[in-house]
Amino acid sequence: MQDAADGNAGALKGITVLDLTRVLAGPFCTLMLGDMGAEVIKVEEPGKGDDSRAFGPPFVGGEAAYYLSINRNKKSITLNLKSPQGKDVLRRLIAKADVLVENFRPGTMEKLGFGYEALKDERPDLIYCSISGFGSGGPDAGRPGYDLIVQGECGVMDLTGDPEGPPTKVGTPVADLVSGLMAAQGIALALFARQRTGRGQYVEIAMLDAMASLLAYNAGIFFATGKSPSRRGNQHATIVPYETFRAADGYVNIAAANDSLFVKLCDVIERPDLAKDPRFDKAPKRVESRADLIPLLNQIVATRPRADWIARLSAAGIPCGQIRTVAEVCESPQLISRGMIVEQAHATAGTIKTMGPPIKLGDTPAGIRLAPPTLGEHTADILGSTLGLSVAEIEELKASGAI
Repeated sequence: MQDAADGNAGALKGITVLDLTRVLAGPFCTLMLGDMGAEVIKVEEPGKGDDSRAFGPPFVGGEAAYYLSINRNKKSITLNLKSPQGKDVLRRLIAKADVLVENFRPGTMEKLGFGYEALKDERPDLIYCSISGFGSGGPDAGRPGYDLIVQGECGVMDLTGDPEGPPTKVGTPVADLVSGLMAAQGIALALFARQRTGRGQYVEIAMLDAMASLLAYNAGIFFATGKSPSRRGNQHATIVPYETFRAADGYVNIAAANDSLFVKLCDVIERPDLAKDPRFDKAPKRVESRADLIPLLNQIVATRPRADWIARLSAAGIPCGQIRTVAEVCESPQLISRGMIVEQAHATAGTIKTMGPPIKLGDTPAGIRLAPPTLGEHTADILGSTLGLSVAEIEELKASGAI
């Protein structure tokens, strides 16, 4: 992985992204674009900034750990978009941008005078990405999009949790993060298309759409049967055994996902007879006889410690793994060796750590260049170097409350 000493490296070098997003879905998108070399200019409200700056505790040097986790490789400028002068600065920034990303409620950018329709004729090469909870059309258009709400609306919560318990949200804000991932992918696709056509385009990501697409085979089951899949805890709907088992000292995941692996599993647990049992000798039969097989496996797995099972199963080539805590993951030798734990020097927070870029490109790798900016840290630099404003003009903007 490259760092600040290597300059503006990456596949998106030379691309300027105007980031009008806040909280998580949008900032996660622009984080990935920045990691890949784009210059990301983060536009924030004077005196307040991104809402996530206040999401805490914990705070480190006055900055929320939440904010620090998703805002590296960006420059911060403060603009009052309700003032004529602030709008004028934004319009000048748009003139220099390749990509604009926003996640206001649908209609907000139009009210400000910066909707896609208002800009596309003036900037036909601009890629304009909007992220919202439910999209700009349909009966739910305009509803506020929060991760918790979308997780419930998309069916994922109904599939998550103990069968006898309540619906449960995923432990990480997956609706926000998946939407950010898809926004970054949509922008990359639009940039690729622009290379051929010379034209920009509108990219729309609805969090509900993004999450509904993850239903995948669960939606397939409904379309095939007319019956809605129910919660299964850690069990798989169509593969057995493929779930979590309690060992003598903790939990382990075992994924014997085909007949060959099941035979190996039966050898490891010293019950080769189970592989020949007519209830279990074929994958569909194991699904049908889940209630008979799983209690037997639970009894056996409970007799040995977790590390013992991991060693035995791994030696036999059976996919398995521990249930790790966040702390264990953040200190994982595997992730550290892969450059996934990144250290940076921050202006007020000292040395901070964040998760590194997961996409590894051989020729144009991701780069860590800028620490998460303090509020308005780059305002004067952007106004002066990017837009060519004089010191006096910058001071005038400050006095007017535009910045």
